[in-house]
Amino acid sequence: MRRRVTGVAVLAASVATGVAVFSSAGSAASPPAFGLTAATNPGAAPQLHVSGNKLVSATGQQVILHGVDRSGTEYACVQNKGIFDGPTSTASINVMKSYGINSVRVPLNEACWNGDSYVNPAYSGANYRAAVEGYVKRLNADGMNVILDLHWTNGAYTGPASACSSAQATCQKPMPDAAQAIPFWTSVARTFKGNDAVIFDLFNEPYPEQADQMNYAEGWHCWLHGGNCAGIPYPVAGMQSMVNAVRSTGANNVLMLGGLEWSNYLNGWLSHEPVDPAHNLAASWHSYNFNACNTQSCWNSQIAPVAAKVPLIAGEIGENDCADTYVRPLMNWLNSKSASYLAWTWNTDFNCATGPGLITSYNGKPTGFGAGYESALHGMATAHALATGHVLGTGHALANGRGKAHS
Repeated sequence: MRRRVTGVAVLAASVATGVAVFSSAGSAASPPAFGLTAATNPGAAPQLHVSGNKLVSATGQQVILHGVDRSGTEYACVQNKGIFDGPTSTASINVMKSYGINSVRVPLNEACWNGDSYVNPAYSGANYRAAVEGYVKRLNADGMNVILDLHWTNGAYTGPASACSSAQATCQKPMPDAAQAIPFWTSVARTFKGNDAVIFDLFNEPYPEQADQMNYAEGWHCWLHGGNCAGIPYPVAGMQSMVNAVRSTGANNVLMLGGLEWSNYLNGWLSHEPVDPAHNLAASWHSYNFNACNTQSCWNSQIAPVAAKVPLIAGEIGENDCADTYVRPLMNWLNSKSASYLAWTWNTDFNCATGPGLITSYNGKPTGFGAGYESALHGMATAHALATGHVLGTGHALANGRGKAHS
């Protein structure tokens, strides 16, 4: 999401569901496996790679991510409030799973990971890295794929659409800074190399075209190549240099790349796709009711061509009216493309007017938006179970049960 200052509170309870996978070689009569339970997909999160325009597991099964964003790690540390906003225990993870969720996107702060001197050392450097790594391990062990997202970065920017004037990593910048983003991704890649259950989202929401008077040609050039970009006073890390940084470590993790206009504009993505020796790139897309591309006609003209070529992961979807009138048709459209999506955000602090929030209390009570999202996930899981004969066994929590498992 474009601007945010508050975080997520995670729930605590004990239920268990599993990961959505299905055979990429299955017949057209076999529906995708949305929100399968532990009864059908037990164990750790699948190891992922790209095959055509699909995410697949190590055994060749297609994996579709249905998840949430877990805000807090991008800002709490730099605001001297800690590392997380809310608990990160296995019990809290299981409550997320009760919604039918199989993946969590964790926004990161460049300065906190790198241990910049202006951040409290209690919440940065080795302490921050260890906390994030521990959370990732718990999520993976409980069947959840994880997306690590470079969210807030250094670099002074006061041009059009500026979110703050500080050179510190205290807000969303138009592009990441070369000085710190490259060391960041080199370190992250080394930390998680060999764990392909983790996806790297190279930069949250680029908007370099805004800095250059809506010059999209220059915006895409900056996006890909970085360097000295018009209107951005610091040297930029382009997508190609960040791909190179990750691959230089030997890490083959799937990489997500968001387009222009805060990852909402993907026209130009295919023609500017970086070179990746691992052939493991996915397009990241953010879609809210207040974005420019918020109609099915736009999705069909701008987003569908990308989804036909590479995996599409809508890393943030939502609406700021506490309802589900936008995300319901959006999810239906994404389902028709076998695309992945994650809802912003698993957070009790947003009041819908300031940003989309899925929950209102730590016991799991949903907002209207959250109830719609949960209901849709469970509806897809039930439809799949009926179509395939899979039994929704212990661990599948229905939409009317908070923290309870129903057989």
